[in-house]
Amino acid sequence: MITQKFFNGSKLIPLLSISFTYMCLIVPVVPGSILRFRSGSPSFNIALFADLHFGEDAWTDWGPLQDANSSRLISTVLSYENPDLVVYLGDVITANNIPISNASLYWDQAISPTKAKGIPWATVFGNHDDAPFSWPIDWFSSIGIPPRRCRDDVTSCSGSKEDEECEFRGTQRLELMKKEIENSKLSQSRNGPKNLWPSVSNYYIQITPSSQQDLEPPPVIMNMYFLDSGGGSYPQVISSAQVEWLRQTTQHLNPHFRVPEIVFWHIPSGAYEDVAPLSNHSIQKPCVGSINMEKVAAQQADFGIMSLLEQRPSVKCL
Repeated sequence: MITQKFFNGSKLIPLLSISFTYMCLIVPVVPGSILRFRSGSPSFNIALFADLHFGEDAWTDWGPLQDANSSRLISTVLSYENPDLVVYLGDVITANNIPISNASLYWDQAISPTKAKGIPWATVFGNHDDAPFSWPIDWFSSIGIPPRRCRDDVTSCSGSKEDEECEFRGTQRLELMKKEIENSKLSQSRNGPKNLWPSVSNYYIQITPSSQQDLEPPPVIMNMYFLDSGGGSYPQVISSAQVEWLRQTTQHLNPHFRVPEIVFWHIPSGAYEDVAPLSNHSIQKPCVGSINMEKVAAQQADFGIMSLLEQRPSVKCL
């Protein structure tokens, strides 16, 4: 069962709540992240948050207020849904609006409601997560550069230590992911194979039922793959190397398409652009949030990802 839910809070936060019932299928297991059903539960529930954009207009009163409201909303949703896994589907932060050197502070803030409830999570990168800082044109007027809060214990930038914290160099993908993983064992995220860099968040998670933990190998009832669709510090694209990695990984884990598979990434492919309401007038009332009001900002090229997915009847894309 897949149910889409949209909540009106300080920001429009897309949430997708997914639940799966299972049948036991034995497939080969290779080293990777494994999550299990909760004891006695017939389903595995996933809550998905996208485009949270923590740190947007970070130097204003409005920005931090929106982040606080978003945190409360996320916490409320998690209390209501009680998911087994939370997926952060990119644009967790607005790095191009964060005037400090350590953007992971905002990344941690976005994840903190999930962490506080002891729920495992997984992240993929979006085009804003490590985008270079965009200087507001107003800062070059008589208004000047406003005071910036660079750390919880620093009220403004003054002095060498504080100046380091207030640098505009940003935080790159590898550093964001490294700090996320180091800060909590609940994180299921991975840096992914080095031969895929600068693309970072490429990895998979397998789901197994709790009732058959003693089997070796354990039965796998769901494979989830996570892809970095680029943007920010490099072009918006899923590379041919990533496609080949996904091809080999899916073939190894699920050669006969018997296990359902979900693929997560942030930036839509050109195929989504073709069927968007503003491009395709035959679609009058789509049910997906702000797609009614804006054009799809698709990947810059398709190096085979959609073709691969078309060949796998077991795949659902999110």
